[in-house]
Amino acid sequence: MPSIINATTTAGVTVTGDNSGSLQLATNNGTTAVTIDTSQRVAFVAGTAALPAITTTGDTNTGIFFSAADTIDFAEGGTATGQFDSSGNFKFNSGFGSVVTAYGCRAWVNFNGTGTPAINGSGNVTSITDNGTGDYTVNFTTAMSDVNYAVVASGSNTGTYTGVSAQINSTSVGNAASTPTTSATRVTFSQPNVGYVDTTYICISVFR
Repeated sequence: MPSIINATTTAGVTVTGDNSGSLQLATNNGTTAVTIDTSQRVAFVAGTAALPAITTTGDTNTGIFFSAADTIDFAEGGTATGQFDSSGNFKFNSGFGSVVTAYGCRAWVNFNGTGTPAINGSGNVTSITDNGTGDYTVNFTTAMSDVNYAVVASGSNTGTYTGVSAQINSTSVGNAASTPTTSATRVTFSQPNVGYVDTTYICISVFR
């Protein structure tokens, strides 16, 4: 039977470390399982997907472990399901068959492009600039890391024009070339045999 320390006090129990200043909890074979250093930081063993370092009673194959330096891993049922790697990328297994990087949507907006553009809903978009008929600039709240992002755009009209098509950073009114920037992207909408048209429902997403 293991030894049991019982204490009944009104002010709690204090356990003090040795002269090194740290407190260590070890298993019966002498292996250190938990260390509390002099700065009150708690360090656990690295663990594995099958035996995470931080888990819960009754479900010991689900929790957090550390597969490498500067890396935080998550496990469910003994299988790795998520990770923040040393570059800050978030990876997860969501039907991919393995843990891979998740490329999130960095900005999105749903707006009405007729009259003065009105944003219906958005994320990381501060405003819409109306450059003219069917020509809009989407301004980001937080700039992209570079211009190598991907833009997806769609639009529809309930009025005279239907079948609206979008051009992303390709041409603008007057056929002037447009290039993406880290702070904004430009999109134009046109109708065959009509030209540029203001569009009622516009949805734009930016991935990086």
